[in-house]
Amino acid sequence: MARITAGIGSSHVPLLGVAHDQGKDRDDYFGPIFAGYDWTRSWQQTAAPDVVILVYNDHASAFDMKIIPTFAIGCGERYKPADEGWGSREVPDVIGHPDLAWHIAQSLILDEFDMTIINEMDVDHGLTVPLSMMFGHVEQWPCRVIPLAVNVVTYPPPSGNRCWALGKAIARAVASFPEDINIQVWGTGGMSHQLQGPRAGLINAAWDNKFLDGLIGESDDLRRIPHIEYLRETGSEGIEMVMWLIMRGALGPATRLLHRHYHVPCSNTAIGHIVLEPIPLLPVEPNP
Repeated sequence: MARITAGIGSSHVPLLGVAHDQGKDRDDYFGPIFAGYDWTRSWQQTAAPDVVILVYNDHASAFDMKIIPTFAIGCGERYKPADEGWGSREVPDVIGHPDLAWHIAQSLILDEFDMTIINEMDVDHGLTVPLSMMFGHVEQWPCRVIPLAVNVVTYPPPSGNRCWALGKAIARAVASFPEDINIQVWGTGGMSHQLQGPRAGLINAAWDNKFLDGLIGESDDLRRIPHIEYLRETGSEGIEMVMWLIMRGALGPATRLLHRHYHVPCSNTAIGHIVLEPIPLLPVEPNP
């Protein structure tokens, strides 16, 4: 059967796409940021996922105020990089996995998650920047990608608890897919940042690192963080971190840390990155 072998969390700052595309990823400013992804790029050559379920938020490229889905899953065959106002990135098209995506969509809807099904859309930096960070410059992405878009732009976003539960439902869907494929789940966005108003430029490194701590091991405390705490502690855009909880929920009851990276600043944002693997539950021995 299909299996989820790892989870990745990462910021998806658009400036990282610019630095990557313009060959500035090793200069004095961007070098320390990209160096934190070197381990992951090397590891991915061995981990070799067949499919990535990539959780991200659209930035008014595919969705706008006319339609705001809370959760949307891409079931198409191909997604082109979006033009976000300065031309589309010169990166490969994203190739989907319609069979698995439709299976997950059906499973989630029957599991009482009201998913929006998208067959045609362009994907913006929220999805393409993480691919560049994990795989570098490539002629084509080395895996298929199922986009899973979450509304964290317009109030009300989903709760952390709902995102964690969605991750668990995705794991159930994957476990029932008969094809033997290696799947990773990525949660992207964040970390602490605010782009406007009197608190523009806010970064809360202590809170960010406490959040990273909470993704490791057996605790599920992160799912109970209320919206107001994200807003107060991490800025108006810090709510993007609820998308990481979909990844964490999909990994099951416990995780093991493989790699972790944190850096400030990148533009006016904190950069966070983590690689986790699920810890299988051991069978319980009966009492003698």
